[in-house]
Amino acid sequence: MGGEEGSGGRRRLLLLLLVAGAVYALDLVSKLIAVTKLENHAPVPVIGDWLEIRVLRNSGAAFGLGGAMTLVFTLIAAAVVVTIIRLARKLRSIPWAIALGLLLGGALGNLTDRLFRAPGGLQGAVVDFISVRDFSVMNLADWAIVCGGTLIVFFSFRGWELSGGGAVAGRAGAEAVGS
Repeated sequence: MGGEEGSGGRRRLLLLLLVAGAVYALDLVSKLIAVTKLENHAPVPVIGDWLEIRVLRNSGAAFGLGGAMTLVFTLIAAAVVVTIIRLARKLRSIPWAIALGLLLGGALGNLTDRLFRAPGGLQGAVVDFISVRDFSVMNLADWAIVCGGTLIVFFSFRGWELSGGGAVAGRAGAEAVGS
């Protein structure tokens, strides 16, 4: 590995960590504010009753599914974190660094809830507070996971690789984002 390629990989890793850190910090701060100021209060309308701030504790996954499987979701989140950390050494693509950073930050945010919120013992309930009418109540970590996952699917369909190689369009797109 040449010096330029190595420093490019380190810059991509730094970008991944910066995105993950920003997502994680925003998620933690937003949950602290929601719990401190809004839990056990009436929903706060943001856009009528279409978008509200409504604090809920979710022991399950998206849409409250699998409430009795909290330990499984904790282990899945931990596996996602480990997998991203392992993949990071192959990272040479700016778009992939952003997508994986979103996914890592979101997974860490929800994993923190599972580890440290009541009832504890790897079975804590995640704090959700962004309520979209007739859809779901989510948090910033969930939104980051959805955005990161969507980007990863898009990059995969385009043939873009972690290493920055792949389809010609993928390299051109990655270079355009990096410029």
